[in-house]
Amino acid sequence: MKVVKNIVAGVVATLVLASCGTDYLDTENKRYLEETDAATLAAQDPGAFVNGMWVMMVNDPLGLDRHDCFGYMSILHVADLNSADMVMAGSSHFIYDYEMDNRMASWNRTASHWGTLYTMVKYANDLINLFPEGPQTEEEMILVGQAQAVRGLSYMMLIQLYQNYLDEDGNVASDRPGVPLKYVTADGKTPEEMDKALGRNTVGEVFAQIQTDLENAVQNLTEADYVRTSKNNIDVNVAYGLLARFYLLSQQWEEAAEAAHAARQGYEPMAAELLHDGFMDIKNAEWMWGFAESQENSGYSASFFSHVSNYEAGYAGLNYAPRCIDASLYDQIADDDERKTLFNGPEGDDTQPTVAASGEYASLKFGSDGNMTEDYVYMRAAEMYLIEAEALAHLGKNAEAAQVLGELMEYRQPSWHEETVTVEDVLLQRRIELWGEGFAYFDLKRNNLGFVRDYEGTNHMEGFIFDLEPQSPDWTYQIPQKEIQENTHISWGEQNE
Repeated sequence: MKVVKNIVAGVVATLVLASCGTDYLDTENKRYLEETDAATLAAQDPGAFVNGMWVMMVNDPLGLDRHDCFGYMSILHVADLNSADMVMAGSSHFIYDYEMDNRMASWNRTASHWGTLYTMVKYANDLINLFPEGPQTEEEMILVGQAQAVRGLSYMMLIQLYQNYLDEDGNVASDRPGVPLKYVTADGKTPEEMDKALGRNTVGEVFAQIQTDLENAVQNLTEADYVRTSKNNIDVNVAYGLLARFYLLSQQWEEAAEAAHAARQGYEPMAAELLHDGFMDIKNAEWMWGFAESQENSGYSASFFSHVSNYEAGYAGLNYAPRCIDASLYDQIADDDERKTLFNGPEGDDTQPTVAASGEYASLKFGSDGNMTEDYVYMRAAEMYLIEAEALAHLGKNAEAAQVLGELMEYRQPSWHEETVTVEDVLLQRRIELWGEGFAYFDLKRNNLGFVRDYEGTNHMEGFIFDLEPQSPDWTYQIPQKEIQENTHISWGEQNE
């Protein structure tokens, strides 16, 4: 097995390739090293090339200087607030997201989501295009494979955010307009094809590119026999995990089950006691991919933990807007399920060290290290068990789905012994297991579901108690105003409703 060296910070400073602002769809790649130098340095340390990409993902690429715009993690946090599962117990940043009223073309949220994801695409493209003939060595495969995985992930999120990609029956609507695809020379496209792709490609075309990128990532990382030294990086297990997410999104059930099964090899769910470690340490053996935060990279108040942790001295923990679990979801967690102890019940808990953590239904899941340098989790093995079980249930293999789900539940609720499970059963466990980790909106939308906040005993704030039906325009962001103004390939007549 080939072990790649640790990331070298000095090389990273030389190799920051991507740009910010409005040029994330720019067709010209800028600030390249000479190709021969790139090949030489990649052979020495391919990890150094990708480090800038990981740092960029946790920062605001548009320079909006807002505490609710901090890159990839802010997208994940919005995804939970765009549901009924997470409650904001106060009015602060993200309040318009909680209200499902932050999607219009002229607003910052749609611009920050778009800018973050297309900047990720640009970073990936810059790396891929360092080798126009394709990767030739193991080191180059490691570099390109990780970049392909990031590009596939970015397009996968973009198409879910900026199009209603399912018809009323819940089938993929392949002919609907999607999002721009940014190709580079290494993709083998003609200049005409590259130019045309900057418009609204169809959902089917975007899905095809996502699948190509992620399958190529798996192939490259497998052939390179890559053993990473940092969970910041993407190895073949993570690439399989991203591919499993895509197969689930595109309703390729057999493929989703197989990819998720492959992704979780070598991992198992964390022990019950580790559920209480604050979900802030990348060393957790169940974590498959994440970001090891540091003082140098921390956004402090403009960070995920500032908003989601009721223990951290940020917007949640200082009681401006604590984060709580939806009461009806809490009630659906079995009393002997260890995950129920990650939340207060309806009486609260006045033994907690902060006011925010003492409240009714307050989340106790995310902790604090006292420095706002908590690590970020992007993928856990538990998700792979849930993908595999859901895909099997979609196939009507309900007993097999129960067996896979049972392997997770053994660590969460040992008394759980179901012989068969439905898709709905698995989705409930996803809501419980992955609460706060950025899946709620995406799961609702890909299953053609709405949400309910208006019920007897609701703990959602007054003024935010409403239900949302599937297929509502509120599920889909408009393309940013500036993108339509500056991208000649998209007209105002192509704007989302």
